[in-house]
Amino acid sequence: MTDIFDEIIQCLRREQSADGSIYISRKNLTEFYRNSASSAPSAPSSAVREERRTAAPPDRPAVSAPRRESPYFPERAPEESREPLERAYSPLDLAEIAAMNWDQLKTATANCRACRLCEGRHNVVFADGSEQADLMFIGEGPGADEDAQGVPFVGKAGQLLSKMIAAMQFQRSEVYIANIVKCRPPGNRNPADDEMDSCLPYLNRQIQLVSPKVIVLLGNVALKGLMKRGGISRLRGQWLDYKGIKVMPTFHPAYLLRYEAAKRDAWSDLQQVMKVFGKVYPRRNH
Repeated sequence: MTDIFDEIIQCLRREQSADGSIYISRKNLTEFYRNSASSAPSAPSSAVREERRTAAPPDRPAVSAPRRESPYFPERAPEESREPLERAYSPLDLAEIAAMNWDQLKTATANCRACRLCEGRHNVVFADGSEQADLMFIGEGPGADEDAQGVPFVGKAGQLLSKMIAAMQFQRSEVYIANIVKCRPPGNRNPADDEMDSCLPYLNRQIQLVSPKVIVLLGNVALKGLMKRGGISRLRGQWLDYKGIKVMPTFHPAYLLRYEAAKRDAWSDLQQVMKVFGKVYPRRNH
């Protein structure tokens, strides 16, 4: 089955070729089209099940990284670090985070030891895209590729997200992409509630600094982590509000790779977002 987002991008290219009325970067179109998502079985006919993470590749052996001192959240003394793990993490100063600028925030997250996820990470995955973006995407957490590169959504799910962004008539560099947690959960499991809560102050500050018009939440974990609500199948496509910012929940790209039929629902959700920005998908016969 041809990928719906590939079809949309092809149509946009034809529109641009015909009358120049649709703008989209040739470089991005070429990149997005090349990385076509593989076909997946249709979703169960009863009701779309709550999404699950795709099977994760085996974890790489843990690599011991040199211990670094953070100017914001110093590590505990060596003797304290030998205490049980649940007592070894540094608490966050919420007021301090809320006042940070971009450089301070990046430094703080790079040295963060606020939860157990810091133990296995290779890179903190801060964000990607424009810090002045009007449109922000939030996923759940880094996978193996993201942990290795330090950039969110660079694996197969990231390739599909790039195509989704292109179909919305944005370039990936124009939007801002982040995750609920910035360190990879072991085995690509869902982050635990306390892990999400530990990382949320950083994300809150990112949202404040970006100040987007719209946030797209990708998947149930992002919905739960930011909005404290579950049920992506029930809430997707419905506008929510986060501190005065319009929020659109939709399916995670990893879920769409597994259930091809759900892509049409996700595209319907994204079209609602496009309307906020005055972007309407051309409905012509081709």
